[in-house]
Amino acid sequence: MTETDAETALGYEQARDELVEVVRRLEAGGATLEESLALWERGEELARICRHWLEGARARLDAARPSDGGDGGTPRPGEGDGAPSGDG
Repeated sequence: MTETDAETALGYEQARDELVEVVRRLEAGGATLEESLALWERGEELARICRHWLEGARARLDAARPSDGGDGGTPRPGEGDGAPSGDG
């Protein structure tokens, strides 16, 4: 199975749910070092899959957002809307 096949085989919600379970098992402890490493590696893969799905969703939202043709589009929430920037 290729990297792309793995990403499409698991939907975002499935990958997220499995990642939550992996984290729960790691936090619970009791696993051997080898089991913990395997869980960690699986968690990293699941996080990458989730990130891939989220980046794709962001791209679709950005593509669907109408652009005013001047400044690169409508600002995201908190950007240029008068909201505090959180810098202090």
